[in-house]
Amino acid sequence: MTQRPPLPPDLFDELCPSSLLPFRFGDKWAPMVLRCLDDGPRRYSELRVPLGRVTPKVLTQSLRGLERGGFVSRTVHADPKLRVEYALTPLGRSALEPLAAACRWATEHWDELLDAREGGSSSIG
Repeated sequence: MTQRPPLPPDLFDELCPSSLLPFRFGDKWAPMVLRCLDDGPRRYSELRVPLGRVTPKVLTQSLRGLERGGFVSRTVHADPKLRVEYALTPLGRSALEPLAAACRWATEHWDELLDAREGGSSSIG
């Protein structure tokens, strides 16, 4: 298994732009899962570190949905002991750039998105 640095626990703090996206890549947590897998396969327990706000049940559902959609592969390794890894498929990897663009957009419109979410005044017409 290739050694990668651990995922930082604060990778997705509560003020992460991806939580404000008005459009979704899968479910609410899917973009964050895809981002966690950007630098290579990860075990479920590794994904739980930066995704601590999601319940285990919902993370499992998100991973299953990404797998069904062809974005993530699930590999079971039996040696020397049983372990499961999740990795991006080529389709999942191809979603990273549009996802990054969407996150840049959300960052640029951060204040407007927060105002709209909090019921602030609209600057339209």
